[in-house]
Amino acid sequence: MNHPAKPRKLPTQAIGARIFHTLNIISLFLMLTSGLQIYNANPVFGGRAGLHIPPIFTLGAWLAGGRHWHFAAIWLFSLNLLGYGIYILITRRWRHRFVGSNDIKALQKTQNPQRLIYAWHRIIYTSIIPILLLAILTGIGMYKPAQFPWIVDMFGDWQALRFVHFASVPLVIIFVIIHWRLGQKAGGDKLTESMFW
Repeated sequence: MNHPAKPRKLPTQAIGARIFHTLNIISLFLMLTSGLQIYNANPVFGGRAGLHIPPIFTLGAWLAGGRHWHFAAIWLFSLNLLGYGIYILITRRWRHRFVGSNDIKALQKTQNPQRLIYAWHRIIYTSIIPILLLAILTGIGMYKPAQFPWIVDMFGDWQALRFVHFASVPLVIIFVIIHWRLGQKAGGDKLTESMFW
């Protein structure tokens, strides 16, 4: 007699993870749209006559407005990131979130598709850390070049600094898409929905 297969129980997401993901989506949206408003004031590509973003994709209506929104969102994003970092250290969730040698071995040897998904997820999750730190570092250098000239010097000049900061945006967007797709493969809509408030 065949017994019906029990539905796979999805992991219950901790409240800290749900708060972190929710605030991240909000702050990333605000930073992206306000950053595009700032970009329009002096495009990275082509100077003032360069490519401009349509107003429907921007936030702030003008340069100062975009900067106000951008800095407010940066505070939300940075404090949220710091809070989550403290949270995963205290709860030791970092042991299950970031890439380890077992994940590299799994990519080379395992035939288990679920194990491969988790390995890729941890690799992607780990790879976003230097990208976020780079975005924050270049953002500080652009905001306070007189106080932090060494940041500008690290990248050669002001224009190179702006280019690197701008380049971090598509990298974060690509991360979000891959992160979401891996979550879908691991547990479908219910898992990804459980990650938010």
